[in-house]
Amino acid sequence: MKRTEYYKVAEHVFNVSAENVFDNYKPFLTEKIDNPFFSLEVFRESFSGVFTHEISQEEEGQAIVCGHTEDGKSVFEFWLDDKKAGVLITPSDYKNNVLYVEKGFEKFSVDNALMIIYALSTASKSTLLFHSSVIVYGGKAYMFLGKSGTGKSTHSRLWLQNILGTRLLNDDNPVVRIFPDGIKVFGSPWSGKTECYKNEEVPLGAIVLLSQAKHNKISELKGVMAYIALIQSVSGKRWDKSIADSLHASETVLLEKTKIWHLECLPDKDAAILCKNTISCN
Repeated sequence: MKRTEYYKVAEHVFNVSAENVFDNYKPFLTEKIDNPFFSLEVFRESFSGVFTHEISQEEEGQAIVCGHTEDGKSVFEFWLDDKKAGVLITPSDYKNNVLYVEKGFEKFSVDNALMIIYALSTASKSTLLFHSSVIVYGGKAYMFLGKSGTGKSTHSRLWLQNILGTRLLNDDNPVVRIFPDGIKVFGSPWSGKTECYKNEEVPLGAIVLLSQAKHNKISELKGVMAYIALIQSVSGKRWDKSIADSLHASETVLLEKTKIWHLECLPDKDAAILCKNTISCN
């Protein structure tokens, strides 16, 4: 039997109607409200409709095929290891969404659907869903960016192992919100392979782009290079002009108010210490 639960992530409330409640969402449970930011209803059945393909994205055995139905609704088809996992249908305002899931893929599909809806529906609210690992040190959040396989989780682990007072906030998809009085990083129900689902908020300290090297060197990024580092790590439907404009506005504020660094590094203790000594003192 389906039940409807309400969740608050980075102060945005949404609800999910489904037969299961997964553990990663439990820290974010909240009271029912009359007008949630968006809703998702989950059906345990295959999607029988058709849609026009627009664009697709594939990474590490996962793929998302994007398109639209004849009546203009957006479609996101999820694949895992060459098997169709689910299909998300969203209206233009992303308010009332439906997800069709294949047997054995419910959690995978629900996580992907909610991340997409969340990122798109909150883009106009100075909210960014990042692909990042983020640690907390000295009361501030430090975000590590980079392509998959770069070593974001490894670098966070090096801080945890070698820098006293460090803790992990999220290891894959933290949320950044820009407020009039500052920028905050929030934990989320989405943390990749690491079970780190913390309903917490921490002021943003700095952002670090990682790249593998045979040496350890850190330098500040500015201008176009800093902007590129950000946009490659922020989730969004950039072929939708209104969403792209909203993301650009938030990313521009981040560039103005936050230092962006580039750490060329080895996966070792010295890299973590160099990074800490530089970014926590600037």
